Amino acid sequence: MRTLDPAAPDLSAFIRPGDRVLCAQTCAEPSLLAAALPAAHAAVGPFETFVGTVVSTSFDHAPETMAFAGYGAMGRAARLARRGQLDVWPLHYSALEAGFASGAIRADVVLLQLAQGPGGYCATLANDYVLAAARHARCVIAQVNARAPWCVGAELDPELRIDAAVETETDLVEAASAPSGETEAAIARYVAGLVPDGATIQIGVGALPDAVLDALEGHRDLGIHSGVLADRMAGLIARGVVTNARKTLEPGISVGNLVIATQRLFNMIDGNPAFALRPAAHTHAIGTLARQERLVTINSGIEVDLLGQVNAERADGQPVGGTGGLVDFTRGAQLAPNGRAILVLRATDRSGERSRIVPRVQAVTIGRADVDTVVTEYGVAELAHLGAAERVRALIAIAAPQHREMLERALREGGAS
Repeated sequence: MRTLDPAAPDLSAFIRPGDRVLCAQTCAEPSLLAAALPAAHAAVGPFETFVGTVVSTSFDHAPETMAFAGYGAMGRAARLARRGQLDVWPLHYSALEAGFASGAIRADVVLLQLAQGPGGYCATLANDYVLAAARHARCVIAQVNARAPWCVGAELDPELRIDAAVETETDLVEAASAPSGETEAAIARYVAGLVPDGATIQIGVGALPDAVLDALEGHRDLGIHSGVLADRMAGLIARGVVTNARKTLEPGISVGNLVIATQRLFNMIDGNPAFALRPAAHTHAIGTLARQERLVTINSGIEVDLLGQVNAERADGQPVGGTGGLVDFTRGAQLAPNGRAILVLRATDRSGERSRIVPRVQAVTIGRADVDTVVTEYGVAELAHLGAAERVRALIAIAAPQHREMLERALREGGAS
């Protein structure tokens, strides 16, 4: 294993023109290696950098000649999309990881961040498609960070070859909770009323999911089985709201695929067997989700149309967000005993001028046959067992009052047929 200079890790000896380079996502991002990619691009020539959800500023000023790909325009990756540098792959998160895990999707160079323990290494803060791809990549380069938490479940296979490493003791990428206001709080109160004590929850990230977690403070014996472990969960665990005691699968353990949080949750996870990071083949698998009793999934959308179709991928004609695990969790929750899939969104954009309940969505992420429950600040629309006409009435009822006439007019004119 070759040792790289932490002051200026040179990646040009490992990357070839035309390569696909995977950089670990979210708080697992190896920041020193990510920062070295523009210099490698200048030295080597064109290659593709595959990114996931980006919460750092590492790529904000990437040269315009650098090409990126990803499974969505999530977090700060949306900036790359607006600049025309990001090729968004329309794949479910579970299918993405399965493709890399089997080698069906090519990965030439993989950049990981690792924690070191007495028994070897673990992939810190993520057990995702990047780790799966490393098993097939031509070259694996690791940032071994003395400050990285040890994450149970993400231990490296001893046979996984690490070709080069940079040893460091540097701050981890953190993702602070998103600010929320009264609109988010109103939506969260409705959602909290739909979540029973003893439920196992899956939840996304952002202002609305954070507000929902805050609204669950009065609940008892909640469990966590989620794609993401987020900061607000730390408070619920510390206050005894989340105990995982009534989970059907893996009782006593908060399960996730990756961590998007701050040092507070990193410290709680470090070496703690009450947390486990599992691959998407477990966290997002419909067969797993369908066995988890009282599974409630809570995710955000951009817009919903009068057919019940959900868009979580485009806004104003631009890529924003992505398919991610939304469909995986929506379908899995509806198959789970006493499960429910909740989609949350503001009734309008922040100006109030544009309705988020629309005659027809810009992109279909969740089809009308898969939608379950939609919540805005104006109420709850339980759509799963409604006919077309009842569904339209339920959705207009939770639209912003100033936009209901427009929606009714669009319906009369055939805009939602």
